[in-house]
Amino acid sequence: MSTPMPLAPMPAPPLPVDALGRPLRDLRLSVIDACNFRCPYCMPADRIPDDHGLDAAGRLSFDEMETLVRAFVRLGVRKVRLTGGEPLLRKGLPDLVRRLARIDGLEDLALTTNGSLLATQARALRDAGLHRITVSLDALSPAMFAAMSGGRGRIDDVLAGIEAAHAAGFAPIKLNCVVQRGVNESEVLPLAQYAREHGHVLRFIEYMDVGTCNGWRRENVVPSAELRDRLHARWPLRALDRNYRGEVAARYAYEDGTGEIGFVSSVTVPFCGDCHRARVSADGTLYTCLFAGDGQPLRAFVRQGEDALADAVSQAWAGRADRYSEVRGAATASRRHVEMYLVGG
Repeated sequence: MSTPMPLAPMPAPPLPVDALGRPLRDLRLSVIDACNFRCPYCMPADRIPDDHGLDAAGRLSFDEMETLVRAFVRLGVRKVRLTGGEPLLRKGLPDLVRRLARIDGLEDLALTTNGSLLATQARALRDAGLHRITVSLDALSPAMFAAMSGGRGRIDDVLAGIEAAHAAGFAPIKLNCVVQRGVNESEVLPLAQYAREHGHVLRFIEYMDVGTCNGWRRENVVPSAELRDRLHARWPLRALDRNYRGEVAARYAYEDGTGEIGFVSSVTVPFCGDCHRARVSADGTLYTCLFAGDGQPLRAFVRQGEDALADAVSQAWAGRADRYSEVRGAATASRRHVEMYLVGG
């Protein structure tokens, strides 16, 4: 009697690509849309009330977030970045990190924070399995920092958080600075000096028209090329290759060997063609572009389980044709965008 041949395993379904042929590789997951700062370019105090985002009822639970990330990993996501608002306001965040760090196929788990609450949480986040930390840092001057945080932040708290993260084993730490014409241009060289001295990777980000409440104007943008030339005149730079296709920052090394600096130029040098990033807000809404006007609610699919959710996301991604930064000046480009504090920038 012959032994029956074992059945061949079913082939995995093809990973989704969007209407422009871009795969899904990165996910930015907002864990909370509250923030303890009121930065004028993101969450201006005169437009956003102090209690915004503090009602926990509308947020995904950690169980739901784990289901969501597992579904995205099935679809090809390899990098997840936890964002806010300010993600460190979410109670028990190391528990979520621990859950996500155990997911097979997830290669990179990162966090973006304003750093003000980092000093007391850095070690727990590292022990839970967080791989990388990025700190938003728009100024070193105490007065300028306070102004840029809407009068809510102290630079000493943020610097202490960065030191604690370094002591916990996060290295290199990335620092993100949004430069605005006539606002914090004077902070560019001091920030670069600070990053060089401490071994951090600084990235200058062009001021973008994310959301609708920040009063964005093109004349307030400082082009990355201008910043690069200013820095090169002080510390000569040489261009570096991208680490991977779709990396948003143009990378440069200091010729004297004291580290790396980067520039994110969404306004002057759009990179939509290689964008493979999705964003999910704390309430479970999928946005396929940082400049999207509308999103797709996923919470009902999350509650149906990983299979239903993966199908819904795959269909949404297949219909994606976003390339706002490339058509920003066109008459057809919509100026109605999701607010930055909902999707983490």
